[in-house]
Amino acid sequence: MLNDIYNRRIIELAGNIPRLGRLASPDASATAHSKLCGSTVKVDLKMDGPIVTDFAHEVKACALGQASSSIMASHVIGSTASELCELRETVRKMLKDNGSPPQGKWADIALLEPVREYKARHASTMLTFDAVADAIGQIEAKAMQPAAAPG
Repeated sequence: MLNDIYNRRIIELAGNIPRLGRLASPDASATAHSKLCGSTVKVDLKMDGPIVTDFAHEVKACALGQASSSIMASHVIGSTASELCELRETVRKMLKDNGSPPQGKWADIALLEPVREYKARHASTMLTFDAVADAIGQIEAKAMQPAAAPG
């Protein structure tokens, strides 16, 4: 039943999203949008090398998109690019391939495990993970470009 996925803890997370807003000068910004439900998450990311040093987001999403964004915002600072890209893949596998939820500081994502039974809700649940991975990709691409010659 849909009530299984909209439990008390999901509603609490959705109602208490940390780090809302935008950063003044992010290293990258990315938007993820679900055409199915209309949910949108915009993230701003600052990194020092592979480590996330600042994060903010605008979340216009359903309770599941809000809950996953809340979990992301609670733990993203201090995380590495590779950790966050692996996390995205772990959550995708949890939803689509019956994979196990992440452990450690990301263990709250297990609250989203019942979503796997509702394919129409996968996209909104994945928005924050997709947007963060996109922002990391942008930052890594900029870092790979040669520095511009002074002109």
